Amino acid sequence: MSELSQQPVFLKDLHQPFFLKELPSIVGDEPPIDVGHLARTSLGDRHLEWQVLELFDRQAEMLLGCMPDVDRAGVASAAHTLAGSARAIGAWRVADAAEALERAVAENRELAAALRTLDGTVVEARLAICAMLRTRPSTEHTRSGAPPAQRI
Repeated sequence: MSELSQQPVFLKDLHQPFFLKELPSIVGDEPPIDVGHLARTSLGDRHLEWQVLELFDRQAEMLLGCMPDVDRAGVASAAHTLAGSARAIGAWRVADAAEALERAVAENRELAAALRTLDGTVVEARLAICAMLRTRPSTEHTRSGAPPAQRI
């Protein structure tokens, strides 16, 4: 396996367009990201909004990726962290699903269904983030100056 294929790929870095309006919501009619909440928490600073969304994108992938390799306490800890991060950006369904997973661990229940639900809500939120990040002006895409494909 090549070194490149072992590195994480973030949705915002993909070069094909996503048409979220054509995708059915996984859970409900509300958007995956509450942009009003995001704007309020970032005090209307668009650059800060994009930074926070990028951080959530990376963190969500990392936290979900570690869950199969940790014990139940680790799953609960990762879910708790993800719930807090999701609330910060207005990803309410992700926060609810992460809290449900955390409760499942605390109540010593089977985790598979809660993990699937969380994964689905995170995918939906990350797709929305991808679309949101693709709307920013090209001069704002990165402070490093590297094109998105080189930041994988």
